[in-house]
Amino acid sequence: MSDSSETMILEDGIARRGLMLVLSSPSGAGKSSIARNLLADGSGIELSVSVTTRARRASEIDGRHYHFISERQFLKMRENDDLLEWAEVHGNFYGTPREPVEQAMREGRDMLFDIDWQGAEQLGGKMRSDVVSVFVLPPSMAELKDRLHRRAEDDETVIEKRLVNAAAEIEHWRDYDFVIVNHDLAKAYGEVRSIVVAERLRRTRRPGMYDFVTTLIGS
Repeated sequence: MSDSSETMILEDGIARRGLMLVLSSPSGAGKSSIARNLLADGSGIELSVSVTTRARRASEIDGRHYHFISERQFLKMRENDDLLEWAEVHGNFYGTPREPVEQAMREGRDMLFDIDWQGAEQLGGKMRSDVVSVFVLPPSMAELKDRLHRRAEDDETVIEKRLVNAAAEIEHWRDYDFVIVNHDLAKAYGEVRSIVVAERLRRTRRPGMYDFVTTLIGS
């Protein structure tokens, strides 16, 4: 008999372990839009809230956008292996706390990670069996450039830098479980949603299935 005492019982009565859905893409390819749709569609996916040492912006809420902590606290978490992944960006530290994610996995809750290939690699090294990684590609570099222009957030110099970085990031597509080409946002979102549905049914993610089948054949 499997030990499913720490997993959540789903509506079908079968206990399941949670999954870690990792979305990565070059800037402008659409992962943030797909992520927003997943979080808003009532599918039960939660956003993993990172810790950061950067100052909180006026529009941000502590605990919702980030957990804002001191550099000393961050370094202590890193030293104690309390982070599943971390990075330093523009002199500030960012990372994923281990304990909330492990608790979510035990309770059968699914977590979304909007991170780059480096973060995905670190997560895979720590909790590979829980990770479902998806890389989102643009249909072409010309379209990616057009999307960055339409977004109207950056000047031409920044856009050119993003395109150079995009080429390097795309080289890591082979490291992901699934690869989606985002020709159309609605279609790409639907494909990611299908991946989530399928992965929730994966045999190794459903410890309660052993008890279910034992009861089934013994009834």
